[in-house]
Amino acid sequence: MAEPRFILHHYESSPYAEKIRLLFGRGQQSWASVLSPAMPPRPNVDPLTGGYRRIPIAQLGADIFCDTAIIAQEIALRSHISGLTADSVPDEVAELVQRAEGDVFFSAITSVKPLKLMGKMLKLFGPFGMMRFIKDRSQMMKGGTVRPPQGAHAVAVFDGFLADLDKALTSRVFLSGDEPAYADFAVYHPIWLKASVGGVGIGDQYPHVRRWFERIPEVGHGAREELQAVHAFAEARANEPRPLPASEVGADLLDCQVTVAPEDYGREPVQGLLVAQTSERFIVARETGEFGVLHVHFPRQGYVVVKV
Repeated sequence: MAEPRFILHHYESSPYAEKIRLLFGRGQQSWASVLSPAMPPRPNVDPLTGGYRRIPIAQLGADIFCDTAIIAQEIALRSHISGLTADSVPDEVAELVQRAEGDVFFSAITSVKPLKLMGKMLKLFGPFGMMRFIKDRSQMMKGGTVRPPQGAHAVAVFDGFLADLDKALTSRVFLSGDEPAYADFAVYHPIWLKASVGGVGIGDQYPHVRRWFERIPEVGHGAREELQAVHAFAEARANEPRPLPASEVGADLLDCQVTVAPEDYGREPVQGLLVAQTSERFIVARETGEFGVLHVHFPRQGYVVVKV
């Protein structure tokens, strides 16, 4: 049987999905797109993950990959470009990447004027959909560790980040050197979100950021093919999970029923049998009536495993 293809379950306006679409472009990957609702329920992917809350989710046959850090590792393996993983980020820009995927990401939304933000959501979802979206995103934060900046503080967080990014780009074309890499896409996606929601470009006071921001999309999204969920399900059904990696010594929850969930937000747990634990990931086996056994992959960093 041929090697399974990448399938990405995503929606167009998702900033984290844009990060992965650009990684596909940088890795010159062919991939299939299954469009997903912006909020649960997601009948195109929930049966595969067991209820994982976040988007995007990638699929290779009967292996399901949750979180962009793990998806990036899979793209790097397929493309043989090591600079596409989170651990490839140069030390001198690691703090920028960490901020981009923390307070800066949330400030991209909370720094937008409320009327403008409401207008964007009305355009995307309609009145009823907008109310559902606001309620859904509020529920995502419950029980987590994230406290998004608000108002003037959010504006200061975002503007301060742009100023620091501009300094970092003074003497380099991209954050990782002469070619765009993981650090660039991780930093780009919250700025892309702010631009798409707020409708405002990069100011003249950040010339290096503006030049960089205009060059990032040139990598493209790779070769994209539209796919229906039924065909993604068929590929899960037709394949077996790939062989498991060796687990760490002392992984005491191996072969136990566990739940896996993010620590920060969107903390809906996925339950299954912990079948592998490496330095970088947890792999949970889910027995399903529809697809047989599926292996669901999660990063170690930022995720917690609890024995059922």
